[in-house]
Amino acid sequence: MYDLVTIGDVTIDLFFRSISIPVVDSKFSLSVGGKYMAEYFFESVGGGGANVAIGATNHGLNTAVFSKIGENSFKQIILQKLLKKMVSTEFLIHDPSFTNISTILLSSKGEKSVIHHATLHEDLDVNEVIREKLLSSKLFYMGNLPDISLSRKEALLSFLKKNNKKVYLNIGTSDCQKRLHKLTPLLKLADILIINTYEYAQLLGLKKEKIDFTKDCAKQIMFSDKLLILTDGPGGSYGYFEGKVHHKPAYKATVIDTTGAGDAYVAGFISSQMKDESIEKSMEMGSLYAVKIIEKVGAN
Repeated sequence: MYDLVTIGDVTIDLFFRSISIPVVDSKFSLSVGGKYMAEYFFESVGGGGANVAIGATNHGLNTAVFSKIGENSFKQIILQKLLKKMVSTEFLIHDPSFTNISTILLSSKGEKSVIHHATLHEDLDVNEVIREKLLSSKLFYMGNLPDISLSRKEALLSFLKKNNKKVYLNIGTSDCQKRLHKLTPLLKLADILIINTYEYAQLLGLKKEKIDFTKDCAKQIMFSDKLLILTDGPGGSYGYFEGKVHHKPAYKATVIDTTGAGDAYVAGFISSQMKDESIEKSMEMGSLYAVKIIEKVGAN
């Protein structure tokens, strides 16, 4: 039995840091045909599914990741790195035509640009064997899966909820742009929703600057009977439950690389919740782990 199964992407992340590439107006200035030397290179496994599973394992949970990986030269790297981090690969689906890779360019100040390629994957092939094995786990986290349709996500979460499983949900920009009325059926299947403040604003079709996060934001998306967590980077994080608003300021940090900061927060938060700790304590644990991640290169 696993404490936590994460449902989300697994990628190979290739990091390059160079002082020779100028940054102008918060943008890397690259010349077409130019060649640049990177003083630093780092390779790691990433993606929301892997990052949250690894982070939860670092907090003492027994975890597995449910995702799709390719039958390519990166396969063994992914398997070895996950197993080294003590994350089970039992639920990984192997697809000969699939690739998921990110090249991440870092500045000396921790600014980044990402070039990402992923083969379109519209399903995770949840067959009956996998479904039955999944039910032996205690808790589930579904991360951002932009290529998977809302109906397929709803079908998987409906299956889990019918079997009385607790579900944490994260949705990304592509889903939030569909707006609240289309997302409501999916949100109703989650016990806890964790998104950032920009994504929340997209859900409502508003600008972030127009929203007062010190008021009950859960009510605005009909989530008042459940727990809503909004992360806000340097602004900290907010928690909303039963009409009460919680706020946790961000910890000061020397930012090296912000890749995976949101996933780190989720991992710390879930791990604390598994120990039946308070909302505020869980928010603190999420913030602490996020700081640990952004003070080094790599998402875990």
